[in-house]
Amino acid sequence: MVRDHGFHPVRIKRIVQETADTRTYVLDAPFPYRAGQFLTVRACGALRSYSMSSSPETDDELMTTVKRVPGGLVSNWMHEHLAPGDVIETTAPAGVFCLRETDEPLVAYCGGSGITPVLSLVKTALATTNRHVRVLSANRDADSIIFGSALAELAERHPDRFEIRHHLDDQGGFITDLLVREFAGVDVDADFYLCGPAPFMDLAERALLVHGVEADQIFAERFTPAAEETPGNPGSGSAAPAEKEGTVSIVLAGKRRSVPRHSGETLLESARRAGLMPPFSCESGNCGTCIAQVTEGEAKMRVNNALDDDEVTEGWVLTCQGEPVTPDITVVYED
Repeated sequence: MVRDHGFHPVRIKRIVQETADTRTYVLDAPFPYRAGQFLTVRACGALRSYSMSSSPETDDELMTTVKRVPGGLVSNWMHEHLAPGDVIETTAPAGVFCLRETDEPLVAYCGGSGITPVLSLVKTALATTNRHVRVLSANRDADSIIFGSALAELAERHPDRFEIRHHLDDQGGFITDLLVREFAGVDVDADFYLCGPAPFMDLAERALLVHGVEADQIFAERFTPAAEETPGNPGSGSAAPAEKEGTVSIVLAGKRRSVPRHSGETLLESARRAGLMPPFSCESGNCGTCIAQVTEGEAKMRVNNALDDDEVTEGWVLTCQGEPVTPDITVVYED
């Protein structure tokens, strides 16, 4: 077993108010983790994934930073109800938005709270490598800058290796593809990390590809839920999905349900159709909340930004992205 997929009680040691709508939760959690990873919180009957802002190489305590989202169920509950000493349920850290072994520069584009995992990466890269690191952080205005003092301190400590550039929308408008390419400059061989709102990351990724950056040098962390199926969206037409030969069997919380295999349907969708309530969060193949193990048959994932090769070899699959490729398949969720 490569990863602990269960939930654990974790005590909150301290809470740091970063901005008016952003807090860092310092956790009493002895989890091993890598810079750039996240953990998933179970609260209010929902699951939400939040990145660590701490670095295992530079910080003695594990910290996760949460921005209050308008209408957000879990983030608002955390901001309004949690206090030091309270206990929450979280998974162990997971995710693949991590540093790889290279001497090439690290260049990051962050939008708002997207600076959270990037700060973790930056601290580790500066402490453990000789890489040059540059970050473009876009925010609404000066009051919404998260980790402003921490980033300034790192720039002062590493003047020859670290550059932080703040872009404020109220002064310079929104980020443009030209600005993305200008910031990349001649570092087309760098590793590029993107985190922020989906339109922000999509723009940055397109601009970098046009600039000559190879796709495998671009790493994006996305927690935006997939769009709900509505009339006109793929998969929600008037005709029912066509049945294919075979059966999908789902085991969840001791219950086993089987349904006929449907064309183009993910394992998560099959589990819902079977009347089960499996865990999920992003539905984009990024957070790993929906993970289960294939014990019979085989599935292929459309997107996998959460599981490593060893986990895939052991049969673990992101059910929001996994489609059966054998007529019969059995998938087991951990209790």
